[in-house]
Amino acid sequence: MTDETQLINAAKAGSADAFADLVRSYRLRLLRFLLTRCASYADAEDALQDTLIAAYRYLHSYDPRWRFSTWLYRIAIRNAQKIRSENVVEFADLGDEESDPLLHCLAASETENLWICARRVLNDDVFAATWLRYAEDMSINDISKALDRSDSWTKVNLLRARKALDLELNRKTNGNKAYG
Repeated sequence: MTDETQLINAAKAGSADAFADLVRSYRLRLLRFLLTRCASYADAEDALQDTLIAAYRYLHSYDPRWRFSTWLYRIAIRNAQKIRSENVVEFADLGDEESDPLLHCLAASETENLWICARRVLNDDVFAATWLRYAEDMSINDISKALDRSDSWTKVNLLRARKALDLELNRKTNGNKAYG
C-alpha cells in the first residue's frame, strides 16, 4: 500500500490532516493547470478552492482503480468550465499581456514560450490534454479519463498538437532568422 493510498483511506475515515497531506502535493500543480483554463488568477484560485472542497466532500466516491490525480484533475476541469461559463470575460479577450494568467505560473524561459504558444494555437481541450501529458506526465488513459474522452481522441489530438506547435514554432524561428 502506497503512502497516497494510506492517506486516502485515512481521509475517507474522516482525517482532515490526512486529506490536507494528500492534496498538498497537488495544490500548486492544480493551480498552474487551472491558470491555463481560467480567465484570471482569481478565477483559477476560486476553481482550485472549489476543487479541493469537492474532493473532500466526495472523497467517498473516489474509485481506487484510477489514479487519485486523474480524479482530482477531472474535478478541476469541471470547476474551471463552470467558472468560465459564469464569466463574460474569455481568456482570448484579455488582450493585455500583463493580465495573462499563464504568465503568473511560468518562468521566463523557452518553456514559457512553448506554453504561451500552445495556449494561443490549441483549443481548450487539446491544450488541456497537452498540459496533462507533458507538464503533469499523465498517461494517455488518465488524460482520457480526466477529459472524458476516448484514448483514441487523446492520442490523435496529442499528435496534432505536437505537429501544430512544431509548425508554429518553426514558422516563428524561420521568420526571425529572415528578419534577424
